[in-house]
Amino acid sequence: MSHHSKLIGYILWIFGFTGAHRFYYGRAVSGTIWFFTGGLLGVGWFIDLFLIPGMNERANASYVEGDYSYDVAWVLLGFLGIFGIHRFYLGKIFTGLLFLLTGGLFTLGVIYDFWTLNEQVSEANISFNA
Repeated sequence: MSHHSKLIGYILWIFGFTGAHRFYYGRAVSGTIWFFTGGLLGVGWFIDLFLIPGMNERANASYVEGDYSYDVAWVLLGFLGIFGIHRFYLGKIFTGLLFLLTGGLFTLGVIYDFWTLNEQVSEANISFNA
């Protein structure tokens, strides 16, 4: 079963010059490069239009499926990250409160979560199923 969605990937691709779709598929290094270079000046962003199906397959093979949805976690991080709502969703109440009170640890925590959210969801799925 597919836990990373091609539809979400393509929606994030619209904002691809920020690297959003690459972060979603667990490609934090290239996502960061896309963020700072505008998707390699738009060229890499355009090429990614054709690479998303492969990125989707690799993400589905790399991360653990379970009760916590990657899509929900990413939407929460993307729109409410500084409030820590994605952390509450994953059962991380203490760090959720910390994010809520500090603006996502002064946005540095939000950046960290862009790098690590897929792993956090995988860990939550493993813990929940254990």
